[in-house]
Amino acid sequence: MLEADLIRRARAGDAAAYEELVRQHQEAVFRLAYLFLGSAEDAEDIAQDVFMRAFRTLDRFDDSRPFRPWLLAITANTARNRYRAFKRYAAVLRRLIVPEATHMDMDSGLEAQALWQAVRRLSAADQEVIYLRYFLQLSVSEAAQAMNVEEGTVKSRLSRALSRLRDVIERDFPLLYEGRTL
Repeated sequence: MLEADLIRRARAGDAAAYEELVRQHQEAVFRLAYLFLGSAEDAEDIAQDVFMRAFRTLDRFDDSRPFRPWLLAITANTARNRYRAFKRYAAVLRRLIVPEATHMDMDSGLEAQALWQAVRRLSAADQEVIYLRYFLQLSVSEAAQAMNVEEGTVKSRLSRALSRLRDVIERDFPLLYEGRTL
């Protein structure tokens, strides 16, 4: 069934149609929330909140736009709000989630973990644009819709975020930096 039909049916109160929308998008919502928060438990909570909010506001969804970026925008906003609520604890959590990278044996798993840790050292805005474009593989257009900005803004933010990421990797993750280009 087409997504537009599912949305129309969900708006009319068809619980099964909304459950199918949730099933189709729950992984992306969870992944984005997890990338923002670094906790599977918090990401699950955010995903539940997102789908409840989306259901309550489904009548305001613009049918001429794709559903996924709209849902991911709700996810990003909800995750950012949760992050702000726990800002006092961020330093402690960051030390637990992002241990210092020293003397790493750079197999592909450790390399991916090191890259994720490097991204986590960026600002929330830099993390968001990188998560949307590279971790969730959204197009520039979809990322712009999810961030509620123009495509050119996504491109410039992404360029600046990648530049800052290069600096973090070069400074803090030299084994990851050697022989690699971003």
